[in-house]
Amino acid sequence: MRSPAQQRPSDTPAPAVTPADSAAPPGSSPVPSAPATTPSPAKLTVSAPDREPTDKRWCEKVTLDFHNAGGTAVRSGTVTFGTHVIGALGIDWTTVESTEELPAPIGAGARKEKTWTVCVDAWRVPLGMHIETRDVTVRWK
Repeated sequence: MRSPAQQRPSDTPAPAVTPADSAAPPGSSPVPSAPATTPSPAKLTVSAPDREPTDKRWCEKVTLDFHNAGGTAVRSGTVTFGTHVIGALGIDWTTVESTEELPAPIGAGARKEKTWTVCVDAWRVPLGMHIETRDVTVRWK
């Protein structure tokens, strides 16, 4: 066997050449690839509540439209409804909150619509009064 000083160029193995290496000029380092972009977080918007009466004055159907304009899915969350009890003369007597599960998952760029029947205790809505679900708060992950 020969010492490193005695080796001839033909005795040394050639380095492996990849297509990316062949395009680069000799002596230059390869260009790093672009860094992977992290998708933007979920960005959920909610429509105003679309309300429909039911046969009970203490209940109504409430429909919401959800749109996720973010880059990741909404995995879970809650919807809190603020339902106002309105008297015969239009006076807002009280607001009752109720919470439901968000219709998750909502994918990136996706829309989803959901209808809930929102009710308050019947004794809170005497004859001549009605309810209006006006307030909606959404929390998501």
